[in-house]
Amino acid sequence: MDSPLLGGNPVAPSRDLFHSSQSGGNIHKFPTYPEMGMFVSELWGAPECPREVRDLRDRVTRFVAGRVVPHEAELDAGGATARDLVQRLKQEAIAEGLWGLPLPPELGGAGLSLPDYAHVAEAEGASDHGPAVLGSTALLDMTVLGEHPDHLHRLARGELTLCNAMTEPDTPGSDPSLITTRARPEPDGSWTLHGRKWFVTGADRAGLALVLARAPAGPSAFLVPTGSPGFRLERELTVLGAGGQWELTLDAAPGHLVGAEGKGLRVAGRRVRLGRLLRCLRWLGQARRAFLLMRRRARERTLSTGRLADHQLVQALVFDALLAIRTTRPLVFQVAALLEAGRDARRDTALAKVAAARMLQQVSDAAVQVYGAAGLGPGTPLPALFRMGRMARLLDGPDELHITTVARGVLDERPA
Repeated sequence: MDSPLLGGNPVAPSRDLFHSSQSGGNIHKFPTYPEMGMFVSELWGAPECPREVRDLRDRVTRFVAGRVVPHEAELDAGGATARDLVQRLKQEAIAEGLWGLPLPPELGGAGLSLPDYAHVAEAEGASDHGPAVLGSTALLDMTVLGEHPDHLHRLARGELTLCNAMTEPDTPGSDPSLITTRARPEPDGSWTLHGRKWFVTGADRAGLALVLARAPAGPSAFLVPTGSPGFRLERELTVLGAGGQWELTLDAAPGHLVGAEGKGLRVAGRRVRLGRLLRCLRWLGQARRAFLLMRRRARERTLSTGRLADHQLVQALVFDALLAIRTTRPLVFQVAALLEAGRDARRDTALAKVAAARMLQQVSDAAVQVYGAAGLGPGTPLPALFRMGRMARLLDGPDELHITTVARGVLDERPA
């Protein structure tokens, strides 16, 4: 989960996030293959996927549905079995030319531009494990480790992952100026870090932690090898029943300064807008999944009065859910275009993030409602999708922070 303000890892899955029952019942986990055309159709509105990207997007959609989703319960469980499974799926993705699509060609990626990759990211994100299996998780971490080229190739190959340690117990995560973790300069020029962090996504499997700490010159960013003396995992935290978050202690842990001392917020800011964009794109993919499951349920479920799909209240849920998806997508893709052009995307990112979080919560809630009691149980991914929708309104800054920031900027803005 990491810092609500500064952005966590948008692609590291929480354990149990898409756990489904392994019973022999009728398990609705993902659109069926006949429905795949609808998953990638233009039902979802603008922007349209560029013609040259469609085949790649469709292949990723099929890979996630056919290779990743069937193994979600195993991947959710974590441990050695999950790690081995990720490695096998990774090799399959490499063999099919689907590995590292947004990464630079010199690092073994396909070099997709951000606007083109955005269409693929929706497909990857339909499963929370998709980006990790397909190697795109490194994209965000490269914004931090660009000054450390020795790490980049390991990141691109999936041999190294980074966790983001920002939030602290009893300290508002939306106000990083209040952090209490300290970075102490040592006589030999090195740094040691002292403090506690929590809600750190994937800290148990990361090789490096990006830690925001208070140095003499102000908040600064540090890389800490997770195997270092003084870096200690205290406990796993659950978020609405899902694991994958950790609390950790830094007790004289060695830190390597990233950027200039006192400029930690700037370092973190380099990744925050990209991180929010990637989250939004994956939330769109997950909302599609929830929507199509809802559509299937409404069409198949019959009552004494006919199909659920023939009831106006169900039709209203479907209409409002589709409206939420179609009005959110342009906001999210606008951010991708602005970031690709190197333009200021702060306002647009805030608007897109709030819209996407609300959208996922609304669509997943509607799907649960149409499924009824079955939507609350282990037979579908809907409880996990709803959980993510609720979490989304806090991840990478609570709604209130973005609303206030945008509104103040608009109200204080003077004509040019």
